[in-house]
Amino acid sequence: MSAFPDFDLTEKVALITGGTRGIGLAIARAYAAAGARVVVASRKQANVDAAVETIRSEGGEAAGFVAHTGSTEAVAALAARAVDTFGGVDILVNNAATNPHFGPLLTAEESHWDKILDVNVKGYFRMIKVCVPLMQERGGGKIINMASIAGRIPLPGMGVYSVSKAAVIMLTEALAVELAAMNIQVNAIAPGLVKTRFSAALWQNPQIYEAVIRVVPQRRMAEPEEIAGIALYLASPAAAFTTGATMVVDGGQVVGGAQVSG
Repeated sequence: MSAFPDFDLTEKVALITGGTRGIGLAIARAYAAAGARVVVASRKQANVDAAVETIRSEGGEAAGFVAHTGSTEAVAALAARAVDTFGGVDILVNNAATNPHFGPLLTAEESHWDKILDVNVKGYFRMIKVCVPLMQERGGGKIINMASIAGRIPLPGMGVYSVSKAAVIMLTEALAVELAAMNIQVNAIAPGLVKTRFSAALWQNPQIYEAVIRVVPQRRMAEPEEIAGIALYLASPAAAFTTGATMVVDGGQVVGGAQVSG
């Protein structure tokens, strides 16, 4: 046995939802660089094509397909295409998410709840349900669910989203227990503030940005690539005994935000 952690993903097939930009694309690029064959999925063909081209231009092996995780049929078709293209699925990264409501929790409509929970929680469940049998066929696998520090602490104006991410953390823990005997490890990543298109409203306005980073001890937002490292660990053989964990990557916000908010 090697004395060093094994982060090699050669011959592994990784399926990443929301994998065409931001955190998802950063993870896809890291996996490809580690030797994985990567399947990226999102709702727009142009984004899929651009992501695949980026990964291939860096020497990686990639394919991409349009899919909406809010549809059971689309999820099943996505998994089938991954199998047809690369022969199976070893690693699943549930990264697709939505947040159509911003404001006090009680101003949310039921339609907001339905959309957020359908994509952010049930979408993860749908993907896991179709991928677990594929992982069993290959002797095990890795499931990485993208949560958020919003699932640990309520963020202002993001109450429904926070509830959905808390549900992702519990989904991760419950499945980690249920799937352990199948040699499938299930973990979550809880990023803090990350500079992506999803968070553009927070960093494009200088006044909002200054208010936001005041609660981050490192006084900045993360870049998407700074989330990819923990995702690589969780997908790799190095994480064979890590399951049911939620890895917080937030520049110290959860543990130190209250002390530096002044």
